[in-house]
Amino acid sequence: MDLGTPKQRTVLAKLVMNPSRTVAIEELIDEIWPDDPPRSAVPNVRTYAANLRRTFEAHDAGRGVLVRQRGGYRLEVATDDVDLFHFLDQVDRARQLNIRDEPETARSLLRRAMPLWHGPPLLGVPLGASLAADVAAAQEQHLLAVEILADLHLAADRVEEALPLLWRTVATHPMREPALLLLMTALHRRGDVTSAISVFRSAARVMRTELGVEPGPDLRRLHQEMTEQRLAAVPAAVSAASGGSDGSSARTSAEPDTGRTDWDWLPRPVAHFVGREALVERMVGRSRAGVGPAPVVHLIDGMAGSGKTTLAVQVARRLAASHPDGQLFVDLRGHDEGNVMDPATALVVLLRQLGVPAPRIPVDVDERRGLWRRELSARRVVVVLDNAADSDQVAPLLPVTASSVILITSRRRLLDLDLGPPESLSVLSPEEGVRLLAVSAGEERVHAEPESAAEIVRNCGYLPLAIRLVGSRLAHRRNRRLVDLAARLAANDSGLASFGTGERSVAAAFTASYEPLHEVSKRVFRLLGLHTGHYCTSMVAAMSGLSYAKAGHILDDLVDRHLVEESEDGRYRMHDLVRQFAREKCLETDSVEVRRAALASLLDQVMQLSIVATTSLNRLIDIYRDIGDVAPERPDIQPGSETVDIDWVERERGNLNLFIELAAKNSLHGYTWKMARVLWRFYYVRGYFEDIQRTHELGLAAAEQAGDGRAVGVMKNYLASALIKTGSHDQAVRCLKSALVDAESIGHRGDIARIRGNLSVVHCLVGDFHESADLALAALRDLPMRLIGQVRVHLPNVGIALTWLGRYEEALRVHRCHLLWARVEGDRYQIANALSHIAAVRTRKGEHAQALRLLRSAMILYAETGHRYGEADARSVMGVAYRGVGLLAEARRQHELALELTGHSAERQAECTALNEFGLTLAADGDIDAAVRAHRRALDLAVRIDNRYEQARALAGLAEHLLGADPAEARRHLERALVLIVPTGAPERFEIEHRLAELKRRTPTC
Repeated sequence: MDLGTPKQRTVLAKLVMNPSRTVAIEELIDEIWPDDPPRSAVPNVRTYAANLRRTFEAHDAGRGVLVRQRGGYRLEVATDDVDLFHFLDQVDRARQLNIRDEPETARSLLRRAMPLWHGPPLLGVPLGASLAADVAAAQEQHLLAVEILADLHLAADRVEEALPLLWRTVATHPMREPALLLLMTALHRRGDVTSAISVFRSAARVMRTELGVEPGPDLRRLHQEMTEQRLAAVPAAVSAASGGSDGSSARTSAEPDTGRTDWDWLPRPVAHFVGREALVERMVGRSRAGVGPAPVVHLIDGMAGSGKTTLAVQVARRLAASHPDGQLFVDLRGHDEGNVMDPATALVVLLRQLGVPAPRIPVDVDERRGLWRRELSARRVVVVLDNAADSDQVAPLLPVTASSVILITSRRRLLDLDLGPPESLSVLSPEEGVRLLAVSAGEERVHAEPESAAEIVRNCGYLPLAIRLVGSRLAHRRNRRLVDLAARLAANDSGLASFGTGERSVAAAFTASYEPLHEVSKRVFRLLGLHTGHYCTSMVAAMSGLSYAKAGHILDDLVDRHLVEESEDGRYRMHDLVRQFAREKCLETDSVEVRRAALASLLDQVMQLSIVATTSLNRLIDIYRDIGDVAPERPDIQPGSETVDIDWVERERGNLNLFIELAAKNSLHGYTWKMARVLWRFYYVRGYFEDIQRTHELGLAAAEQAGDGRAVGVMKNYLASALIKTGSHDQAVRCLKSALVDAESIGHRGDIARIRGNLSVVHCLVGDFHESADLALAALRDLPMRLIGQVRVHLPNVGIALTWLGRYEEALRVHRCHLLWARVEGDRYQIANALSHIAAVRTRKGEHAQALRLLRSAMILYAETGHRYGEADARSVMGVAYRGVGLLAEARRQHELALELTGHSAERQAECTALNEFGLTLAADGDIDAAVRAHRRALDLAVRIDNRYEQARALAGLAEHLLGADPAEARRHLERALVLIVPTGAPERFEIEHRLAELKRRTPTC
């Protein structure tokens, strides 16, 4: 289940941690924005909650789970349904049982409870102060539970069951004394006194290094007892081993001089290590808890500048106290083509760092490796193998015993080393990036301009190297304001030169990764820099002129080298700075003709994928009638091995918009307007009207520049659809009338019918229902026989206009024709629309129960198709129907959902209708103040979009609430409403006339 953005997950987390309790919106705002909430905080929180509610309601079990309350939200789940609280309850019960001297029952209960703990709660969720405190408290309770269970295991003489629990706890919490005490006790019980003493010594080193304190008295006392016990056993053991001799023995050649602790070859650490704290703790914990015969090896990979070496050195420094026999470092120069260090040379460097004299180092490589492994077998050493080229270079350098820790860094993924999953470094989080800038440039400057600091690190792509270089530049320019640098980086006037020059620069780091590539891979890499979004394999194949398989192999290699990032669903993108580097290389290396041809091939593939993906929507509309015969340029990769469908379009929506912008920027006019046209219906049925407006404005400009009159008309027609839905009726009419003139001049009857149908919609929305009905019927008459399938597109326009005019039986006949047509075609989305339209007529006739049955079916179909356009109107009608049957709470809920949907899609007409209906429902429920607010909002919005019908309804609704307090004002409202509604032809005019006449009789004029 997709739970949305990080902030949306924070909302859910806050609700989950407070089950069955109303959480105030203010609490949610404090959790998401603890310091400086934006002005839009309240509507943003409502949006997050609405998204979560829709996600839940897509599943039967989730309906009614998230409830909106006055001033907040509540998650209707029992405490025991939340694993965390169920776990804590079981732990508390076990603790009480233990106090009541029922240890076996307590132990059994805790064993059953442990699987309920799935690790630290709310991982990956941004936490505010309250949630962070909740998580810390839960983790402490888990640790206490582990210690209680381990203690109970020991009391029951179940040492082997206690040890795994305690080893895991000490590995992640190496200074937690209760767990250490239990672990030492368990090892002592098992007879492993040496390991118990080793645990104490390791813990003591960590405590002295990290905290500057000694272990507690209980630990020291247990350690003393064990030490004395072991010493008491030594004389007898020595005597038996020596056979009565003096016990003297010579050191073997491999035995180290353990008194020597000066083998520190690590680079100077950074002054302030920022970010990745949790990763450091995890690696240090794993190193210190290493058990078994194999050494602990950490493999760290990531793109150039991501901080691999800094991380490795930081971990090595942390491990120095527990590995006192040496801290070694060697740069394997894996990205320095032609100067890569071979394993034999690396072994010499490492052995010399250990203090092995040069004459003792064998010439034979195998003997040299053997000496290296013997030296490490008797030492506790930490080794950093930096900048590894490949697995073959690293394998001979790995030890075979468990006494040492190895940290390997590489820009490539070392796939052939069987070392477990690597630590693949991503970029820093925005917060970590700002902290790093602060330590580089000065905390006071960053704190003085926090917004500019955030913008700077964003333009650095959150890459540690780039942030440090920019911070260093700021540190040497004390008079430069952060806002000026932020503006300069955003303008990108200097390209990558803004991030250092010479050897110590971002460009130099990327060049070292780029140069070792083969020529074909270099060309693909450069071309990838032309698009700011992401690619699938078939797009790369088309752009580069390669086969699908070859493109896939090159992408895999670029991913392994951390020059390209691969997402979980098989999409590829570049880090912003890498893309900028690739683009600069492309402009420098490839001609204009080469770049233009590559982009044309790329856009052709994107258009073909979009056509295939939207087939289920466009199959009833002859899209080729508008865009012409667009045979694929590369049929061998159509559509490749990718799955392309409506879900693909949804995932790629932002990226597809970027492709249209890419086509427009590069004057590829045909692809600009044709891609906009291909995607129009998807945008429309999903309610993405802003996308329609943006892409079709680009398409219209492209068609005009290309001098394609027919394409200009097509773009104007479909651009008008977005203008209509967002309330820009005058602009929509101008677009459509201009397109109609062009269509009539060339006699294109299909276009004429289509444009008149859309003009019918505009007139309906402004309240001119007679003209709307006439235009819709004219559109039907204009259709040529070859386009008879388009009848079902125009039927809803006719039926809706007739409904507003009160001609209900005629409207029902038209909508039933639409329903029949949709069923014959198997178009579930159109079936949903037809059912919704029929239900609207039924509610106006007072047949609410029938309407609800129809609407429930429509909602199921809307959910199945994923198309949201039309759902807002349908939910508003459902609210009217629930009001009609007296279920006012459910009516209010449906109106709220309708308003949330209109807020997302910017459907101003639907919002007006929903507000007026919501006002009537609130009044019926006795919430008069809220009803007045709803009608006033509807009136303001209806005036802005020039909808006379909804203006009249809002005025009439307000008049009802003024009758008692201010009859004169109520009368003025009704008179204004009557003037507005009479020209529309809507039947509500009779009710307004009746109310006005009744009011006049009760309040005679002077």
